[in-house]
Amino acid sequence: MKISIIGSGRWGSFIAWYLDKIGKDVTLYGRKNSKRFKELLENRKNTFLTLPDSIKLTTDLQSIFDADCLIISVGVQNLRELLNEIKEKVDINIPIILCMKGIELTTAMLPSQIVKDVLGKDKKVLIWVGPGHVQDFTRGIPNCMVIDSEDKNLIKKFADSFSSDLIRFYFGTDLIGNEIGAASKNVVGIAAGILDGLNLSSLKGALMARATREIARLIKKMGKDETCAYGLCHLGDYEATVFSKFSNNRRFGESLCKGEKFDKLAEGVYTTKALMILSKKYNVELPITKAVYRVIYEKENVKDVLDSLFKRSLKKEF
Repeated sequence: MKISIIGSGRWGSFIAWYLDKIGKDVTLYGRKNSKRFKELLENRKNTFLTLPDSIKLTTDLQSIFDADCLIISVGVQNLRELLNEIKEKVDINIPIILCMKGIELTTAMLPSQIVKDVLGKDKKVLIWVGPGHVQDFTRGIPNCMVIDSEDKNLIKKFADSFSSDLIRFYFGTDLIGNEIGAASKNVVGIAAGILDGLNLSSLKGALMARATREIARLIKKMGKDETCAYGLCHLGDYEATVFSKFSNNRRFGESLCKGEKFDKLAEGVYTTKALMILSKKYNVELPITKAVYRVIYEKENVKDVLDSLFKRSLKKEF
């Protein structure tokens, strides 16, 4: 199977490494002006891994479209621009697999919706989501992930083809539900970091329980399968997001709480704002998301926001 990958960051380079490891023919594309890709071109290494010589590296965008599938691993806020750049080049029959988690700020669209908006509603699109950090995978620590699509045959094809002793893939059952779950877990990661910054890490259990219910309500209001919130895309990804030292979203929340600068990408910052748009659109209350929004965007005092959550009216848990 010939696979082309767009995106040479932490996750894109790992996907190239992983798929090559399980015997796929892999080409990794990066932009000429990308510092990260320049590093890979010079010595085939980055902070996280070393790419074997069997992986082809290219800055020629035109050369990557003769493939059995195209994997895209870029920030969600940059996805539309990329798709507009390649829409005249990519064959309608080549499946696109999205390896990203987030919601577009300007439209509140999910990644698969952006693809169909730009490339057409008939475009074959899948998502690859779930827990795991590059630092763990490259040390041989296995995990479970999800592949989902509106095309059930494509789900089975790629889950079967991509599974190994390192990653066990499950078949997704609701594309949009899994995308919402995957995106929103980053907001929970920020909330967890805030608790760490306040030395209130013992509240993470309550955070996980209530956040999962919150996102399940949103998914249900959107007419999708609320059980996605309890699966690998969301609850199953909490360990990697809420506790791990490698989680950029958790680290962002902790740094925010402590008044420290954090300069790495924390996709949950954008997702928080996008979720508030969906909250209004679907008339569903998202108290934890709103609390994170108040801290990030309205610059409210963290302790006051947390206190307001505790003072909400008492109710049944379920």
